[in-house]
Amino acid sequence: MKQTIIYNPKCERIARDELAQLQIEKLQSTLNRVYRNVDFYRTTFDAHRVNLETVKDLSRMMELPFTTRQDLQKSYPYDMFAMPLRDIIRIHSATGTTGAPIVAGYTRNDLRNWTECTARLLASAGVCEHDVVQIALNYSLYPGTFGFHQGVEHLGASVIPASLTTSVEKQIVIMRDFKSTVLISTPSHAVTLAAGLENLRVHPERLQLRLGIFGGEPLDECRRQQLQERFHLTATAMYSINEILGPGVAGECVEHSGLHINEDHFLVEIIDPVTLRAVKAGEEGELVLTTLTHEGFPLIRYRTGDRTRILPEPCRCGRTFLRMANVTARTDDLIFFQGMGIFPSQIEKILYEVDITRPDYRIVLDQEAGQDTMELRVSISDKVQSLDQLKILENLRKQITQRITAVFDVAIRVSFVEPQTLQESGTGIRVCDLRRSR
Repeated sequence: MKQTIIYNPKCERIARDELAQLQIEKLQSTLNRVYRNVDFYRTTFDAHRVNLETVKDLSRMMELPFTTRQDLQKSYPYDMFAMPLRDIIRIHSATGTTGAPIVAGYTRNDLRNWTECTARLLASAGVCEHDVVQIALNYSLYPGTFGFHQGVEHLGASVIPASLTTSVEKQIVIMRDFKSTVLISTPSHAVTLAAGLENLRVHPERLQLRLGIFGGEPLDECRRQQLQERFHLTATAMYSINEILGPGVAGECVEHSGLHINEDHFLVEIIDPVTLRAVKAGEEGELVLTTLTHEGFPLIRYRTGDRTRILPEPCRCGRTFLRMANVTARTDDLIFFQGMGIFPSQIEKILYEVDITRPDYRIVLDQEAGQDTMELRVSISDKVQSLDQLKILENLRKQITQRITAVFDVAIRVSFVEPQTLQESGTGIRVCDLRRSR
């Protein structure tokens, strides 16, 4: 029988009418704060003739303008902060599409709320104070790892900050010797660890793992089944987005019937990405989030670019918060690789900085031995007389690889092709993702 753990029943089982009243009160407070303290929102609200006094129920949300990733980049580094820097006790950053990074600030209350949100979702997935949780994520400027870390500690479980920089062999030794019961990682890195188990001939039965919580990239049903079979655990999805909070927005409970959204902290809309109007209940569209409690970095109607739909039916676990379906697609060309979100335009910018390459390229995503791979196929300009100039090409390959690794910290193969090769196989196709066909 599935064990349902509700970390905060008062909030997670709140009546829907009480929740709506709570949301509008928090929304009004947030709107007034950003209007007073954030130039971007004051200017944007005035330009759209928004009268905050009229936003007295959630149906008026459509009157508010959207916030985009480009808006956040233009605010670099601190222009979107709604609190003085002296009140910001932590700063995280995420890579921008082609320009400045996106910088988020957190007050003490923000960290407290973030910890609460993540703890709820971890508990709903089945984590308890008796667990030993191995976090195989990158401890860096990205917020994801820290959200999981503080949530696990708040539940009273033991944390092993194994990080992504630890070798696969050592990760497995830690997993076995420290008797890890929960693995938190990206789906792709978990596949790498599973391959390591097989290479080292460590049978899953020798481990204590019972639960895997995976975020940072989509967890489709094929990969879920693969991880469950190779690790002998239950695989659970958690939704995170660096611009909003990292983990803590939504996650699956033990029923695995959608991701519960922490609605007392986030307002959720699903819109048509073309018309920008709300879709009908249950229809798929773009996820739009509004923060209700983030003091340092509040966002109003942030377009995430993630495609999903709301699941309005009650969940058997007893929580009253809405659920969303797993994200399986984007409204833009963002690709997920080794837990990192990468835009082709970011790769293109690096190539433009290299003098003897052309803007023609293709990113090929595939799998080898169950692990995700990325190959960058690049056209050479006329400045290189012949592809036989191996020394020049080898130096160029190293230069491109090093630049991409420095920005994204991912493994990538670079190969050079004649310009007509890419043109013949489909003009304008920048990304070829073969992983879904495996």
